[in-house]
Amino acid sequence: MSRSPGRKQENHKISRELFVLTYGALVAQLCKDYEKDEDVNACLDRMGYSIGIRLIDDFLARSAVKKCRSYSETADMIAQVAFKMYLGVTPSVSCNSATGNEFSLILDKNPLVDFVEELPAERASLCYCNLLCGVIRGALEMVHLAAEVSFLQDRLKGDAVTEIGITFLRKPEDRKHRR
Repeated sequence: MSRSPGRKQENHKISRELFVLTYGALVAQLCKDYEKDEDVNACLDRMGYSIGIRLIDDFLARSAVKKCRSYSETADMIAQVAFKMYLGVTPSVSCNSATGNEFSLILDKNPLVDFVEELPAERASLCYCNLLCGVIRGALEMVHLAAEVSFLQDRLKGDAVTEIGITFLRKPEDRKHRR
């Protein structure tokens, strides 16, 4: 069937609470399936990576952003546009290196942990929101930016804030095409 010319495309959104509860159920099931926290963390990262490589197309289409010229612009775009668009929060960004390739996204409020008070003692090394690291890494890879992404601080582990570290692995290449 074709769409009528004057009809807008509908954006279907699920409730934030449903998403957060579903995510919590996913993590709980992974904890039952895997004995080691490292295995759960790896699985969440893989899932996030798969989401990120698909989500970047939606992000680029819906946000109409221009090409970022530096790692700093890229980190700002992730925080100010992507996080706001998909999670409804805007983390602050800080540069962690003199070379300008390491950044932190600092979340005062992490929406994925709205219904989580603390991690069980036997799951102390679980990175509950590791899915976010995979999403960021997968999306960046699809725009040809290799990066390491990991949690540096986590409120669920007693830290004051939640901090995601992004380290860009290669220097941006100046791509000049001859015509």
